[in-house]
Amino acid sequence: MSKTILIAEDSASVRKFITMALKIEGYRIITAVDGMDALEKLPEEGIDLLITDLNMPNIDGLKLIKTIREDPKFIDLPVIILSSLSKDEDVESGMEAGADSYLIKPFNKKRIQYEVAKYIG
Repeated sequence: MSKTILIAEDSASVRKFITMALKIEGYRIITAVDGMDALEKLPEEGIDLLITDLNMPNIDGLKLIKTIREDPKFIDLPVIILSSLSKDEDVESGMEAGADSYLIKPFNKKRIQYEVAKYIG
């Protein structure tokens, strides 16, 4: 059974790029257009890893991570942030919220494949 990745990203082109990069590796991909959409999809799907943007409407990435970390079922769920926010304090706040990795956009296909494989390879 292939591992399932939930991608929370409001940009359709970025969602498509990540989806294509990870499907080649055999992962099952579920997408969400923002944090609220991701929270709705999380419990009903067997998610093995979450990739989230930070700047999203409704519920942003930091709030999404903090919310799932409060649920014992998702305390150990690997979370990768993909963001264009590249300041040290942005990275720090992402990691403090409970992310496992922080990638700065733009990134290439190999980089995202490598990061995902570290957690659910």
